[in-house]
Amino acid sequence: MCGRYSQTATPAVIAEQFAVSDPPLFTPRYNIAPSQSVTTIWADPETSVRQLVFLRWGLIPSWARDAKIGAQCINAKAETVAEKPAFRSAFKKRRCLVVATGFYEWQVQGKRKQPMWIGLKSKAPFALAGLWEHWQPAEGEPADTCTIITTEPNELMKPIHTRMPVILPPSAYDVWLDPSYQQVDPLKALLRSYPSEELMAYPISTLVNNPRNDAPQVLEAVSV
Repeated sequence: MCGRYSQTATPAVIAEQFAVSDPPLFTPRYNIAPSQSVTTIWADPETSVRQLVFLRWGLIPSWARDAKIGAQCINAKAETVAEKPAFRSAFKKRRCLVVATGFYEWQVQGKRKQPMWIGLKSKAPFALAGLWEHWQPAEGEPADTCTIITTEPNELMKPIHTRMPVILPPSAYDVWLDPSYQQVDPLKALLRSYPSEELMAYPISTLVNNPRNDAPQVLEAVSV
């Protein structure tokens, strides 16, 4: 599961790394939680041009009658994402990149759970494989929402957690964002564990346990 992450890169850095023009301004986020607005890259549904957009984390399928299903759809398993009713349509043609600079998991250590920060050794932002949907309720405001795809852990993550989010390499961005590309097997082949040697992990304080703590102190390493 991926239920919390950080995104502290500036709009300018994201624009350069992900080849988007005129990104909207936003502030760093140190403790992003489900149901919140998150920074994503998609191919504009009308022009297919890459854009930075904000989507609500927790995918609501287009056929859903109630928005509450979004709380159950913050993650999609790579192994079943192409078949699950909540995700299969989005997997075909509504894929996105969820921009992050790190993610959090809780490692079981005896009777306690130790929060861990995981990110690239380079400290650069990276792309989590995501899906998005547009939901129009019978009454009320529409919503554009997203989910993060998870996969089996790599060697770094195995001692920490049984799952990890799919981190896509830059070479996969074009195919992943192209709504006209709908070949299931090649797309699923992208959903693999990221190389351990490019990642790092360290323990952090329990400040991260409360999503209201959204400040740089959340990222600080602690001794355990």
